[in-house]
Amino acid sequence: MADEKLISAEEVAKHTTADSCWVILYGHVYDVTDFLSSHPGGSKVILQLAGRDATEEYDPIHPPGTLEENLKPEAKLGKVDPQTLVNATKPAAEEERKETQGPPPMETLLNLDEIEEVATKQISEKAWAYYYSSSDDNFSKAYNNRVYRNILLRPRVFIDCTKCDTSTTLLGHKVKLPIYVAPAAMARLAHPDGELGIARACGAYGAMQIISNNASMTPEQIVADAAPGQVFGWQLYVQNDRAKSEAMLRRINAMADRFKFVCLTLDAPVPGKRELDEKQSFKSAVKVAAGVKSADEPSRPGGGGVGQQLFFGTAADLTWKVTLPWLAKHTDLPIVIKGVQTHEDAWLAAKYAPQVRAVILSNHGGRALDTAPPAVHTLLEIRKYCPQIFGRVEVWVDGGIKRGTDVVKALCLGARAVGIGRPALFGLGAGGQKGVERVLESGDGNVYEVIRREGRKRAGSKTYQHQDGGTGHLRR
Repeated sequence: MADEKLISAEEVAKHTTADSCWVILYGHVYDVTDFLSSHPGGSKVILQLAGRDATEEYDPIHPPGTLEENLKPEAKLGKVDPQTLVNATKPAAEEERKETQGPPPMETLLNLDEIEEVATKQISEKAWAYYYSSSDDNFSKAYNNRVYRNILLRPRVFIDCTKCDTSTTLLGHKVKLPIYVAPAAMARLAHPDGELGIARACGAYGAMQIISNNASMTPEQIVADAAPGQVFGWQLYVQNDRAKSEAMLRRINAMADRFKFVCLTLDAPVPGKRELDEKQSFKSAVKVAAGVKSADEPSRPGGGGVGQQLFFGTAADLTWKVTLPWLAKHTDLPIVIKGVQTHEDAWLAAKYAPQVRAVILSNHGGRALDTAPPAVHTLLEIRKYCPQIFGRVEVWVDGGIKRGTDVVKALCLGARAVGIGRPALFGLGAGGQKGVERVLESGDGNVYEVIRREGRKRAGSKTYQHQDGGTGHLRR
């Protein structure tokens, strides 16, 4: 509006308490006092940004429309006077990001560990702590990868492997890679390209992407310029307020030409104890802790890290009997169940075919229940106790994948596709879209060469499986 009130940065700086809390976002001044008690991360998260321009901290972790959804129109007080904003300084206690020399050329990074190392130097400490963190003692996160070292490939000889094919089909849709990007939240913490950068990289390499329920961009933004035939799934965390989930499903249903399934996530009904992430909130909240009474707001577990904030409002009352029929009322898209960690639950999920078309064996990257089994253990369970599941639903896995040999081992045991989550985020942090492309390029090349060395011609085909149940190429 032409007559919108101008407010000086000095005036904003006077409102830094729980009784009067103002922040500057995108050049506008907002009174967020009434929102303090309902913020998912608690009032301290906002109070540490009170009285100043919070755009830099706010923007990477909030999709467009979040302000309008959560604040009343009258909370927007006016525009900040840009001349006064230039002179306003950040609090002295705030850590400035260390200067770096910039990332090396992406083609010089030869594996996912090198990409992660570069990303760690580029991204903020807050972003690194959120991405890297896992639950409790980090056992499941570490074991997710280490377990693949205990499985040996048995390569065959005298097989023509001049040409190999890494393509496969997922829910009937052709993809060029058996590797997909698993749902990974808050991508713009790593790079402004965000989830859109991941989507463009997936489009360039023909890989499937499951977009996180907690993406830092809207689904409409992410899929807007998708490549023809590009395959997306939408991750769903069911909310206590079911109306919010139903509203999101309506948006996804309206983009059924892009979104081919809904990925119902079940392995984290409550947030894990991610101590690295929680410590970040303690660091930034020290200056406001003494002035805020815990009785002023609902108690929230943990230290209020990014993970804790994202899980606030997530339903913990989901059941086979109630949730799947509810979901069927609100979408005709196929359902993929993420977070299966036992062969018993895989068998139950298969009973709900054809509504349930696939299951993802996952322990949430070790971020939920520490000492939960790695996906490949559950895959072995299914192969041993109920292999008929492979004929009823597709079985995908994620967690701990770093090498092409890891991918091929999972495929040998019956997995249809193999997901990577953190590597995509670290690729983004290392070099934006180009960094994610390097992750997928590395995976594509590694899988291709492993298939040839193992004496096979295709990925994700029955040529991997012997008549003994699919473990003929593996020794454990």
